Amino acid sequence: MFQVSFSDQCLTELRKIDTLVQLDVISPLSLLTEGQLNNPKEPLGSFSRGKKSIYRIHSGDYRLYFERNGINLHTICILHKNTLTDFIFRTKLPISEAQLIEQHSSFWKYLETLTRSD
Repeated sequence: MFQVSFSDQCLTELRKIDTLVQLDVISPLSLLTEGQLNNPKEPLGSFSRGKKSIYRIHSGDYRLYFERNGINLHTICILHKNTLTDFIFRTKLPISEAQLIEQHSSFWKYLETLTRSD
């Protein structure tokens, strides 16, 4: 069994959703086994970011990204699937933690301003 911790970004994202949905979102972390982490298969995946191995697990409409350190799983971020930030994170493009924390709606509002004909 693993001990799970959450970054500030994760806690902020979790607070935005209903308590029962929160439990559904984080439950896949509690079900992970040593074998799954050693040989990730969908809905679990992994990739390298520098010298770190980052794991990703699908959970409903969310993706949870986490690192493993012994028996500890530290959840780096929780991102809604099919968002620009999730795409950037998954494809390993450079992204800062500050960019992950930014709200997605501001990006879409900016795009809307470009298409308006005033």
